[in-house]
Amino acid sequence: MKLKTLAAAVAISVTLVGCGEEETTTTDVAMQSSAPVETLEQRVSYLMGLQFGQQLSGGEFEISQNALEAGINDGLNGFEQRLSEEQITATLAEFQTMMEAQQIAAQQEAEATLASQSAENEAAGLAFLEENGARPEVITTESGLQYEVLVEGTGAQPSADDTVTVNYKGTFLDGSVFDDSSLHGGPATFGLDQVISGWTEGVALMKVGAKHKLYIPYNLAYGENGSMSIPPKSTLIFEVELLEIAE
Repeated sequence: MKLKTLAAAVAISVTLVGCGEEETTTTDVAMQSSAPVETLEQRVSYLMGLQFGQQLSGGEFEISQNALEAGINDGLNGFEQRLSEEQITATLAEFQTMMEAQQIAAQQEAEATLASQSAENEAAGLAFLEENGARPEVITTESGLQYEVLVEGTGAQPSADDTVTVNYKGTFLDGSVFDDSSLHGGPATFGLDQVISGWTEGVALMKVGAKHKLYIPYNLAYGENGSMSIPPKSTLIFEVELLEIAE
């Protein structure tokens, strides 16, 4: 059998699975074959089979090993195929319909989980900010940003379009750290017009040498959708030390 033909057969077979039959599947304990792998032909053939098996073993569906071996045997030896063209078409259509239904169900489940997580994060954030804002050392701005002065600064104060250098650490409400400038080799430099609005406003309230704690509601952070590392509607806490304003 030509390599190109085998590759095409593998690509199709990876998507086809057997279900509900009382026969050997990939979940059964199988004895390792004693077939020799000495000649070039044997070694290449083994590698093809090994890769094929590894691809199939990672699927979500059980593979009928007996039927799989029968298909390979029939194809390699040119035996008459056991399914008619009509049966092949119907099987592929049925399988595609099943896969699409499962994808839709998985997507709906993911969306429901995301919506639930978003609602929980929003409620937790609102409760935290209400309690936190009652502390006398915490200042709440008109936008809803809250900040606490840990160290007073004595230097210049940046504007919202300045470039600054800072040390920072970002945490979630449970205290877990999601970002830290020390993890990136030290202080970070960026334009205040290039970051989340809670940072733009919060750092512009600082003087060089100051260290503030910023409590940023989700609408001033990463919003309703979050980002790769930030869940949706997350209220964030940052400790920020303003080191320098670029000239």
